[in-house]
Amino acid sequence: MRLNKYISETGVCSRREADKWISQGRVTLNGAPATLGHKVAPGDEVRVDGNPIGAKKQAIYIALNKPVGITCTTEAHVEDNIVRFVGHSERIFPVGRLDKESEGLILLTNDGDIVNEILRSENEHEKEYIVSVNRPITDLSLQMLASGVKIMGVTTKPCRIERVDAETFRMVLTQGLNRQIRRMCSALGYRVRRLKRVRIINIHIGALRTGEWRYLSESEIEGLLAT
Repeated sequence: MRLNKYISETGVCSRREADKWISQGRVTLNGAPATLGHKVAPGDEVRVDGNPIGAKKQAIYIALNKPVGITCTTEAHVEDNIVRFVGHSERIFPVGRLDKESEGLILLTNDGDIVNEILRSENEHEKEYIVSVNRPITDLSLQMLASGVKIMGVTTKPCRIERVDAETFRMVLTQGLNRQIRRMCSALGYRVRRLKRVRIINIHIGALRTGEWRYLSESEIEGLLAT
């Protein structure tokens, strides 16, 4: 098993983060500094910052209805970070990000493999949002959002749009550029008043109240892992 995969499966971090730790010289394999591409065999000893890490823990998958004001980071020094907010006894980390000013569904896990799978842009996993803007939005503007808007030097991929009321619409994206929805709306002269994510692939926010979290069901996990 590759070293980064071994580290991520213990639940301490994602595979991408493990690569960073290895590059930074924080990881040793059988007492020697590890390098990217190293493989771990049965009986090998892996340490991070001098501390041994063990076998794979039971996978944890959590759905949280994130409130506005919570930051999606594992950095302990960040006030109102999402890991502290959830307060789980196991080390978990968020799958992707949801802006501090935004609310709604976000997944947390100790499974580094699923993090990489969901975040890999070419997989085009669907994420659904309800968006409210600061003034009535025209049908033409909704069509333009659906077709793609140029932000940060690139044109966004086509997406599905459905009007909810004069100032609110549903949006289904298959990409995740930084602050994408806010930038898209801003490019057309609108300011986002409220942004709530309600679905990630097959996981729906449902009746989960703001600030509450739950474990995913077996069927939800199966659907997520099948993507």
